Amino acid sequence: MSTVPLQWYLLLAAILFGIGLVGVLIKRNALVVMMCVELMLNAANLTFLAFSRQQGNVGGHAIAFFVIAVAAAEAAVGLAIVIAIYRTRGSVNVDEARELREEG
Repeated sequence: MSTVPLQWYLLLAAILFGIGLVGVLIKRNALVVMMCVELMLNAANLTFLAFSRQQGNVGGHAIAFFVIAVAAAEAAVGLAIVIAIYRTRGSVNVDEARELREEG
């Protein structure tokens, strides 16, 4: 039985992270930006798990578990913020959210 080399996992993680980064930098919709951040976090998880598998320990699994917990909290708080912005502005455009800043 052959195993998948570590480089393939790292290449896939780099591609996923790159797609997420491009999405965060280009997209204006807050929900799409949040999905791209989640994609970047999953790419980091894939990297942790690939190195954990290569080393033969469970340290990467523990870190990936905490990253998943942080991602869930980020999704909940981010969605609450997006809903609040939608109720005040009527859209979830990131540029319009910047206008909500209080000038002082």
